[in-house]
Amino acid sequence: MTTTVFFVRHGSHDRLDHILCGRMDGVELSGAGRRESAMVAERLSRETVSALYVSPLLRARQTAEPIARALGLQPVVAEDLNEIDLGEWTGLRFDDLRPRAAWRRWNSARAHHRPPGGESMLEIQLRVARWLSEVVGRHPHTGVAAVCHSDVIKVAACHALGLSLDHHDRMEISPASISVLAAGRWGLKVHALNETVDDRAAAN
Repeated sequence: MTTTVFFVRHGSHDRLDHILCGRMDGVELSGAGRRESAMVAERLSRETVSALYVSPLLRARQTAEPIARALGLQPVVAEDLNEIDLGEWTGLRFDDLRPRAAWRRWNSARAHHRPPGGESMLEIQLRVARWLSEVVGRHPHTGVAAVCHSDVIKVAACHALGLSLDHHDRMEISPASISVLAAGRWGLKVHALNETVDDRAAAN
């Protein structure tokens, strides 16, 4: 009994790489992000996908819209796929965060620290592992798409590979990329990480 999970990171938005958005309200896809999402939808239309799950955040739901149309599926909002709660750091500029000792500690040892007032990487991993277990029971022998966030995908990959969460920065999860896990009662396998729009264009 195997479920293939296509993890999709949301598309690009205008705050990308300079604002730590976390669970901020109103973060919408940019024009580039909408184009990326359409390409992801076209890519997934060539797979057997019978369910579509999405983080509750706007940028993830917007990314899921063309995927839902292409696959003929109704997106199901899954709180377990939500972005990390960054607490007091939500909405701050990266330039303002870099000098802070707490920010440096968190990024060097994610397994042992958390954002002030926020969520730890272990807490994310526990909810993502719970979601994966539920999905395997609900959708055996088929594919499932999950539109979510970079850290969510990284903790899923670390869980599958048995890696410490401190190794999160060894993975690149780009906007609108696809990462593929096979999940079953027997465990997890990573089939692909960070398949990007450019990768797909080059292959066509």
